[in-house]
Amino acid sequence: MNPVSDLIKNLADQHGRDRHNLLPILQGVVEQEKYLSEFSMIEIARELDLPASEVYGTATFYSFMEHKKMGRYIIRICKTITCSMKGKNQVLLAIQDMLKIDVGETTPDGTFSLLQTNCLGFCHKAPAMLVNHEVYTDLTPEKVREILSTYLKKKKEGGSDDN
Repeated sequence: MNPVSDLIKNLADQHGRDRHNLLPILQGVVEQEKYLSEFSMIEIARELDLPASEVYGTATFYSFMEHKKMGRYIIRICKTITCSMKGKNQVLLAIQDMLKIDVGETTPDGTFSLLQTNCLGFCHKAPAMLVNHEVYTDLTPEKVREILSTYLKKKKEGGSDDN
């Protein structure tokens, strides 16, 4: 059996196969695979006996459920007015310059993906970004270059993906 199919079956066994268990199953696939492929959404629909359109509609409603393969480190920059007023654009330009990618792109080596997202809930410490599950606040172009350098160093050392 396909590893993604096995994962979905295990998640359905764990959470149940009712409609209200769709979201935890989607989250479980994203946690393991880093994105929801068309195949995984069809498999979830099959496993839960739901229309594929319902699975797709639910998955696309949530901003943290990506539909294309992402990098090892997903950088999400807050795009709210508060972050913009406090220098988000300069921070974003520093990231783009350092990684040589634009918003919505992944580095050729698959290490970083760069996205903008709605409020991260840290307006009092804007601008803010998330790298996988790690929050960074009070960002400046210099600070963001230091942060990304630590991730590049981890990559070279073969560090874990825990962040």
